[in-house]
Amino acid sequence: MQEIIKDIRSQLRRAMNGIVSASMREKGVSYRLNFGVSLAKIREMAARYDKNVELARTLWKEDVREMKILATLLYPVEAFSKKEAEEWTSEIHHLEIAELYTLHMLRFVPFAQELAAAWVVRRDGFFPVTGFLLYARLCNQGDLLLPNPTEVLFWEAKTCLDNGISRLQRAALLALKRYGRQSALHAENVLELVADYVHSDLPERVEFYEDLKFEFEYYL
Repeated sequence: MQEIIKDIRSQLRRAMNGIVSASMREKGVSYRLNFGVSLAKIREMAARYDKNVELARTLWKEDVREMKILATLLYPVEAFSKKEAEEWTSEIHHLEIAELYTLHMLRFVPFAQELAAAWVVRRDGFFPVTGFLLYARLCNQGDLLLPNPTEVLFWEAKTCLDNGISRLQRAALLALKRYGRQSALHAENVLELVADYVHSDLPERVEFYEDLKFEFEYYL
């Protein structure tokens, strides 16, 4: 295990992009170490190793951007539990990690909808953002949401959008877009949900409505 970690560190040093790393720091993306390595290169590195629970857990615990991303690529998803999903999500501090964690792992677990429904109602840390991102991924891959989770998604997304523009609102908006793109009926339901935004005095609410409308006109 230590030899693998040592090999990964060595590869990261060789692949380091200082300009990208500095740019991310300037934008407030702060890690103990950030090598600025591209996602394509990180995926290339991950392909050299077998998936392993302990290796992934060790990498995740490091406050190093690339190691956290590698962890999401090297954890055998079939071994990932609800308890560990809660633990990992509680340790997320950056949107990129939430997005890749959802893309590489969470959307494949059999309890994904359960996690999404539970997390979007929370307001601590990255739980709600990750919940909406997970809903978006599930819809994007064609999963039909069960009635109750759909009700939770609509209620929580609308509540978030009512509060203006932020990282959380953008995640909620993305989930509604992906849900609406599943069918014309879904799109109609989403637009009905935010119909009161059409004549709102708040520019961001009008923007939300127009963004959703444009999305569905383009894809459906």
